[in-house]
This record gives sequence, C-alpha cells and structure tokens, in this order.
Amino acid sequence: MYPMRKIFDFHLHPFIDLKDRIGHYGAPASTEAFVAHLKKVGITSCAGSVVRPIDGKEFAPIREMNDQALRFRDRFPDFYHPGMHILPGFPDESIQELDRMRAEGVKLIGELVPYMMGYREYMHPTLLPVWEYAQKTQMLVSIHSIDIQDMEKLVASFPRLKVVMAHPGEFPSLQQKLEVMKKHPNAYLDICGTGLFRYNMLSYTVKAIGADRILFATDFPTCNPAMQVAAVDFEDITPDEREAIFHGNAERLLGLGENG
Repeated sequence: MYPMRKIFDFHLHPFIDLKDRIGHYGAPASTEAFVAHLKKVGITSCAGSVVRPIDGKEFAPIREMNDQALRFRDRFPDFYHPGMHILPGFPDESIQELDRMRAEGVKLIGELVPYMMGYREYMHPTLLPVWEYAQKTQMLVSIHSIDIQDMEKLVASFPRLKVVMAHPGEFPSLQQKLEVMKKHPNAYLDICGTGLFRYNMLSYTVKAIGADRILFATDFPTCNPAMQVAAVDFEDITPDEREAIFHGNAERLLGLGENG
C-alpha cells in the first residue's frame, strides 16, 4: 500500500458496461474493482473518457459514451472527473454536446482516440468551429498522440486552447512533443503509456520544459497504474516537481480545489 498523498490520474478509461472495458486480459472484473484497484495503488482522483470502437458515421454513440461517463461520475463523485467526446462531421451536434456536458460540470474533452472513433485528424475542417467554441468556453482537451504535425497545427491555431498530448512515446516521439511544447505554451504532456518505463525519461523532460506542464496518467486499464506511480517516485526530480506532476498541474488545469 502506498503512503497517503494526493495522486490525480489524468488519463484513464472507466466503464459501466463490460463491453466498454478496454485491455486484453479480462480485468478489472467490474466498475467497483476498477476503482478499488486504483485506490489500492494510491490514486486519489482521476479523469478520462469512456471509449469503444465506433465507425464515426453517426453521433448517437458519442452521446452514449458521454452518458456513461456521467453515470460513472455519479457513482464516484469525489473520485472521477468525466472526459467527453466530440466527432468530426458533426460540428453542430458536437457543440450542442459541449453545452450539455458543461452544464453537468464537465471541463475536459477527451482523451480523444481517433483510431477507435472512425477519424484520423484533429484539424479536420468540420472540427474547427468545435475547437473555436471549446477555446471560447475554456475547455481542456486531452488527445491521443497521432500525427505530430496535426497536433501542432491544433495548438498553434487555437493558442488559448489548452491541449494535453497523451503518451511520451519512445525518444524520437518525445523529442518531437518537446519541440512543440517549447514553441507553444498551451501544449501539455501526460506521461502514460510508452515512455515512462525508460529510465530518466521524466527527469529529462522536466529539465527540458519544466514540471508545470507534465501530468501524471496511467491509461488504466490498458496499463498497470502501480508501475506508473513507482516510476515517478523513482525518478530524480524534486519533491515540488513530483507533487506538481502527481496532482497539482491537473487540479490547476481543471480548476479543482485550492489549485483552481
């Protein structure tokens, strides 16, 4: 059991129905087990989206996934902060969904996972008015890392839209993300998935761009959250940097508690 402290997992994928459980090994077995496992390793708060494969040809599955996220929040209101989906090809419906979810207190779009949702690019022409509206309403965006040029166009075109790029990736991919972050102060990085298991990755990243734009995340249940927590604890960073990464940065961006 990890010591009592605050750890905000910025990027995971909860489920109510087992059909929405991602990962290949049949666990966790239930919604309750999902939360219990996270708490066992020290996670005190979390955020993220419900995901499932869709073809992207109709908007109804997007509303259904967003509804699932709200249901999960209602079951664990002090633990989980919902992330919502939007969809290219449906700008009006996406903006209406933004308003609906904002009325429910939702502040996060994503993690968006294009390869599961039937699209390929964030700068799709039909998404541009949606990003403009998200920027206007001060939504935070979490995006699965795909084409680096597409992601940079997003943060460059909407400089007041705070965008969190998921997954450091291996060294060349991380280098590309760091270059984007150096040029665009509205670009952030979450450290789940490939990357953190490479020793000194986090220390290297903190030295390159500072600790205030790095967010702890696990991608649970795809990845093992205990390994992510232990990796951050083991890296050669200061206590203040570790605290910012573990919870302070996410709380500030989402406007939560004393960091809001």
